[in-house]
Amino acid sequence: MRPLYAGAFLCAALLSACGSSYDIDPPPAPAAPNPGVAFMTDVHFENVYGDLKSTQFSGIPTKDGKNATIRTMYAQLTSTRLFNENYFAFRSALDDAYGKGITLVALPGDYSDDAQPINIDGISDILREYQAKGMRFFIAPGNHDPNEPYDDDEAGKSDFLTKDGKEQKVFATGNAACKARDASVVCTDQLKEQGYESLITKLADFGYMPNKNDVYWETPFGLYANNQYSYADAVIKGDLKNRQFEMCAEGEGGAYRAAGEKALGKPYTKCSNIIDASYLVEPVKGLWLLSIDANVYIPNGNFDPANPKSFKGFDGAGNAGWNKVLTHKKHQIEWIKSVVERAKAQGKQLMAFSHYPTMDFYANQTGAMKAVFKPGAFQTARVPDAATTSALAATGLRLHIGGHMHFNGTNDFQDAAGNYLVNVQSPSLAVYGASYKIVNYKDSDTVDVQTVALNSVPRFKELFPLYQVEYDYLQGSTAPGDIKKRWNRAVLDTTSYGDFTRFYFGELSRLRFMDEYWPCEMKEAATALDARQMLILSQLQTQVTLAQLAQVPGVVPISASCAAKGVAGGTPVPASQLTADWAAATVKAATLATAAGLKLDDFAAISAYDFHGDFHRTVYAGELALRDMGTLRVNQYKVLMSAFPANPAPIARIGDLPSDQNAVNVLFQNQFKQVFAIFKGLGSAKPSDHFVIDFKARKLSNANTTALSFN
Repeated sequence: MRPLYAGAFLCAALLSACGSSYDIDPPPAPAAPNPGVAFMTDVHFENVYGDLKSTQFSGIPTKDGKNATIRTMYAQLTSTRLFNENYFAFRSALDDAYGKGITLVALPGDYSDDAQPINIDGISDILREYQAKGMRFFIAPGNHDPNEPYDDDEAGKSDFLTKDGKEQKVFATGNAACKARDASVVCTDQLKEQGYESLITKLADFGYMPNKNDVYWETPFGLYANNQYSYADAVIKGDLKNRQFEMCAEGEGGAYRAAGEKALGKPYTKCSNIIDASYLVEPVKGLWLLSIDANVYIPNGNFDPANPKSFKGFDGAGNAGWNKVLTHKKHQIEWIKSVVERAKAQGKQLMAFSHYPTMDFYANQTGAMKAVFKPGAFQTARVPDAATTSALAATGLRLHIGGHMHFNGTNDFQDAAGNYLVNVQSPSLAVYGASYKIVNYKDSDTVDVQTVALNSVPRFKELFPLYQVEYDYLQGSTAPGDIKKRWNRAVLDTTSYGDFTRFYFGELSRLRFMDEYWPCEMKEAATALDARQMLILSQLQTQVTLAQLAQVPGVVPISASCAAKGVAGGTPVPASQLTADWAAATVKAATLATAAGLKLDDFAAISAYDFHGDFHRTVYAGELALRDMGTLRVNQYKVLMSAFPANPAPIARIGDLPSDQNAVNVLFQNQFKQVFAIFKGLGSAKPSDHFVIDFKARKLSNANTTALSFN
């Protein structure tokens, strides 16, 4: 089925002849300002008191008679999202929004852990609870809901926490271990990962289907006869059999297939119809919410034409995003153009949202990050191509709110034709920088965006006694696998949700990011040097090599362990020369600190753990991370950012590894000059806390007069 929009553009241009979707005589009167919309992204809801419906394992009995069905603390500290405490954060965010008088809440994907019945039923109950208070909810799909377009009855988790502090495997009944009756595995279909049909059926009341109270509702698959909207017609169009398109491995089929095959020079393969859950809704007069299903599940080598609804036949959507929408959901681009044209013609205030960002979400630092960190680090494969951003801007869309990366951030783009698109990244409630956004049109060309941080969350420590049991078990176990999973108990001493998520991100950095993202020699430096030592090393000039460091222990805490063994050239200087060279560099570093009104010795308060934690927190939270650092630390980092030589010596390599014949200063000055440039870029990005978008002037203005920046 192809969307019927050829006439939509003509209708927008000739509105007086066609009439509006509501039979209003043109030209329409300007819409009155609409109430703010809260965007709560990447909630990753897990029902911590859910019913697994299993006689084998029902969770951990609690003193109030409930059973806690939670994941281990170790699992949380090594994941890019929390699994448990975000349950309380979500309720806190809803209470906060309700207290502010907000009645419209959008959930741009990954609202659940992995779309399991236990979690979908749990979040549905909560949404209905707040719906009864007068709030409305509008969902967009994420790559975790659904994980695949069809039900996965083999899925599950290996790290539920038991009352003894151990891990428990829980899988859906189709899993091989369940079929083999493995006694160590709990089997229940409450862990099945549901596909589109199951999710839309259960969550129909939250935007996926029309509501009698809506002014208007549509899908991408055609407008209403004679542009006359009725709820009865909307129900028919909302039927899932009327919301499907042909997906092929090479691109979108249907009406686009012939042209695609001609351009490709061969037939499309692995084709089948799949649901597009997108919709446009007008919940209050004058406000259009455009929920875009930007999930793209491309058929893979396991696709079976005889069984096209097998979940195994499709790749996950996580890395596809808007790049693949352009090729595999072409109908959406036409639909977005149509919606934008009609919104403009009818004076509607349009807010579009999907799970995925529409442009670079690393403050335009993606290229630099690819150059210095490990291949694939920081999930840079998920950054939209420049051509993708251009294509979306060309639709005329002006405002998009996205998620997926769990980041707080803002970016904008203007093309040669003057199209101006702003992408607002709404942060996850389940990570450091946990917040939600309030978006409000001040007038037809001005939008106010506020970020509401969830620093104080009632009940966030409710499960901590259960983690203490886990901690005690790991400390007492001598099993190598358990020893590896020991974590820092200080996380249980945190006193607020903001403090907890900050600590969690420090541990995530230590336990995962440093290994996954940082090359060996960079990891060694970042986990060994405090900021004082970094500033001195940025000034160091020496001929002593990495290979000689073992002869002068105690000067600088790095080594040649990550370098390849090279052959010394010429007459080497004595290793003892490093002591004098380090002293000279210390004088230079002290001068730099003094010139900035700071003291060199105070830089030592920024430990290596603090530094790499701050770096990763800034990646995720941007402006919010600098606020937590405070003015002193921000100013100390600014000194480091400007301290490196303009042209550091190049790194001598043996194959892919640095040579141990590099001078002690070379690797650090070359690589960390780039690291601190990226750090500066991330912390000097477009405003992302409280800001105003002026579409007429095509600019963003920071409304937070106390905002900190690395500029």
